[in-house]
Order: sequence, then structure tokens, then C-alpha cells
Amino acid sequence: MCKVHKYSKGWFVKQLRDHGVLVHPQYKSHLGNYKESELRNLYYRYVEKDTLDSEQK
Repeated sequence: MCKVHKYSKGWFVKQLRDHGVLVHPQYKSHLGNYKESELRNLYYRYVEKDTLDSEQK
């Protein structure tokens, strides 16, 4: 498996897939089609939010 730089487009795609987000939730298309900024927004919306919610419980 290849390494990706933290906070690169590939890193965001990998993190989203690891947390169950396989396609864009709104447009239902492949994550690789989106810019790094859109992937970052999805990451903070779905991955970081889940992490914060689980820490508060």
C-alpha cells in the first residue's frame, strides 16, 4: 500500500473511506472526482464530528 502525505487529497479520501463514506453524500459520485477543499469539508463534517461526538459520551 502506498503512503500518502497527511492532509493531501489522497489522505482525505482514505480517511473518509475508512469511516464509511465511499461516495459523496449529496451527489453520490466517486470521491476522487472532487478537489482537496471539498474533501476537507467532508472530512470535518463527517469524520471529525463523529470523533468529537464519541469523545463527549
